[in-house]
Amino acid sequence: MITTGYNFTVHCPASTAPPCSVRALHPAVRVMLYMASTAVILFTVCGNLLVIISVCLFKQLHKPTNILILSLAFSDIFVGLFVMSLHSVWMIESCWIFGAAVCVFQNFVSFQLTCVSVQNVALLALDRYLALNNPFFYIEKVTLNVSFVVASLSWLFSLLYNFGLLYSNGFLTVTPPSAEEDFITLNEIWSIADIIIVFVIPCGIMIALYFRIFAIAKRHASEIRKVNRVMRPEAKNQNRKSERKAAKAIGILVFVFLLCLLPYYISSFLPGDNAETLKLLFDCTSPLFYLNSFFNPIIYALFYPWFQKSMKLIITFRVCSMGSSLSIVL
Repeated sequence: MITTGYNFTVHCPASTAPPCSVRALHPAVRVMLYMASTAVILFTVCGNLLVIISVCLFKQLHKPTNILILSLAFSDIFVGLFVMSLHSVWMIESCWIFGAAVCVFQNFVSFQLTCVSVQNVALLALDRYLALNNPFFYIEKVTLNVSFVVASLSWLFSLLYNFGLLYSNGFLTVTPPSAEEDFITLNEIWSIADIIIVFVIPCGIMIALYFRIFAIAKRHASEIRKVNRVMRPEAKNQNRKSERKAAKAIGILVFVFLLCLLPYYISSFLPGDNAETLKLLFDCTSPLFYLNSFFNPIIYALFYPWFQKSMKLIITFRVCSMGSSLSIVL
């Protein structure tokens, strides 16, 4: 049986093990499930591909913040290609049909991309906090090269950390199935340490910074309103509208991220005395966990005007014209 997580993880059957029993489903139900999962995967891949093309193509978008968004989009598109695709088949069939080598690959990639995604969101929060709290320092010190190096280091750290974690616990090798145990779990020390390093610390930093960002934005808006009462009273309502819009965007980003990740991590602390309990927890929380990669392009489309403009240019093929990289998208 196969699963991914931080309290329970992949069990890869040996290649000589007998095949498992595929779940008996009505053909119409199976077709509908595959169509739904394919639609979600295609949207995840295409949506994040649009983000990648936009940031890489348009020179106006070559900014430190967008380098981090680009890194997050790469992790999300890989989730769609290599994790959601394999995971959806396993969930529908209730049987791992791809063999031991692909099982090991899926095991490692899912850990790697999860770690990178959480770090990227935390880095985006730090980036926005520095830009609002200390704009002069941000303009002077946070350059494209710095942002690229930081994003690259997050991928490297995740690569080394997850390889060490999985290899030392024997999850990167093919193991024979056990009649007594369908799931292999991390030992208690590794499990607690991994939760803290990969989830608690980055998410704690992210939440704290987003609350600080909200407070700073509210203070700035209040100061602007005071000036406008004297100089431009007619702009008062406009500033209040901008404040509400900024608060809504930040709130939705935080809410969606936590909505997707928290149930999965909370479930890892719940008691599971047998494989059936573990599998039930995994079946209920893992789809939402991976859907975070599906929701991110939707958030960009709703709350980032530059993505809306660049998406129109790409979809209408106007990017094929000369000088399209200099188009105004901000």
